[in-house]
Amino acid sequence: MWKLLLVAFAFLIVSPAAFAASGPLDLTTSTVGIIALVIFTAAYVLVMGEERLHMRKSKPVLVAAGLIWMMIGWVYIDQGFPGVAEDAFRHNLLEFAELMLFLLVAMTYINALEERRLFDALRSWMVKKGFTYRQLFWISGCLAFFISPIADNLTTALLMCAVVMKVADGDKKFIGMSCVSIVVAANAGGAFSPFGDITTLMVWQAGIVEFHEFFVLFIPSVLNYLVPALIMNFFIDNKKPHAVYEEVELKRGALRITGLFLLTIATAVSCHMFLHLPPVLGMMMGLGYLQFFGYYLRMTLPGSLARKRAMAERAGDIERLKRLGSVVPFDVFSRVQRAEWDTLLFFYGIVMCVGGLGFLGYLHLLSDTLYTQWSPTLANVALGVMSAVIDNIPVMFAVLSMQPDMSHGQWLLITLTAGTGGSLLSIGSAAGVALMGQARGYYTFASHLKWAPAIALGFIASIFAHLWLNEHLFTIFG
Repeated sequence: MWKLLLVAFAFLIVSPAAFAASGPLDLTTSTVGIIALVIFTAAYVLVMGEERLHMRKSKPVLVAAGLIWMMIGWVYIDQGFPGVAEDAFRHNLLEFAELMLFLLVAMTYINALEERRLFDALRSWMVKKGFTYRQLFWISGCLAFFISPIADNLTTALLMCAVVMKVADGDKKFIGMSCVSIVVAANAGGAFSPFGDITTLMVWQAGIVEFHEFFVLFIPSVLNYLVPALIMNFFIDNKKPHAVYEEVELKRGALRITGLFLLTIATAVSCHMFLHLPPVLGMMMGLGYLQFFGYYLRMTLPGSLARKRAMAERAGDIERLKRLGSVVPFDVFSRVQRAEWDTLLFFYGIVMCVGGLGFLGYLHLLSDTLYTQWSPTLANVALGVMSAVIDNIPVMFAVLSMQPDMSHGQWLLITLTAGTGGSLLSIGSAAGVALMGQARGYYTFASHLKWAPAIALGFIASIFAHLWLNEHLFTIFG
């Protein structure tokens, strides 16, 4: 039983490139294969104990990835295939590079908007309106659900988490519960739109499900978010934040950077949708937008400061003059520096670890079990549950690689379960992993695990809703 579970873990995170590049040697029963499984399991146990051990989650998986691929390299050189392992490693590295650059640009924009005080202004508006914690809980969750289909679930979760942390101002219980709700809402909202999650985008780009067909998942997605949110609602203190209202002045260019961020997302989607190019191309182009605008802000800063000083002197505003004296030029690369590098390195370690395990032959072993010996419904639900252990995105990579013969209803089911199953644990989705870094100390593996039963009820409700409401799609084959 333990070996099957370990094989399942290995299966979930591997990329399609690694699946296609499975080696000519079946090492699943070899000493090297068993040692690789033990190394990965030990590393992941350390990851799950991050809060207790006070050790960043990237450390163990980076070492594990190196050990696993060094053993693979040694075996293939010994068997006379020195170039095969190298090619497989490069395929996995390319998959990670695309993910890392995509996330890096999104994190840079989030940091830039924070530096321009956009989130401070939103927090100030919320405090001024006098919203209670319970109202803030629902506002942040609903915004995450309806923004994620457009802006993607990871970006949406980062945005809403930043706002909640500003408003709650150190209230650990409320921030933790709100982050759980935001992760669930963002993942659920991303499941019914081709642009809401990388998993849905992959299925759409593969031509398996048409654009409009994703929207039949709207009601199941609503239930996925609404059921746990209703349960958590009863545990929210109906009091107002302690934060004191203050007037917040947006820094120059805040709204224009917001517009550039939306333009960046549109560019990435257009590259993928119309040109069939990786979305990371559009994201990196969007980083160029921000760099050009940063150059404009620096070049025009002296004139802007002179005008504002003159206005403050005429009004006799001493406080404003002091603030203007401390203004520093906008620097894009200082925003890049503040990205959550531990999260990015964690993704590298996980992708390379399980890419290696897949190359050892464990993918073939598990795929034979899933879609040949199980029913498609059971297999798709099981994969959704398994995605909570590692990450939801690689589940879809693996399923698309296997190309099982399924109806539209089944393809929509795996889209739903892979996209929302990751909400069961904080480490099951990119949104959850990113928020553990952004809300370190407030949102943790343990704080999310506490609400796993409520989240599971929403997950089950969404599956039954899809099976019932979209029953006719289970007889339509693509």
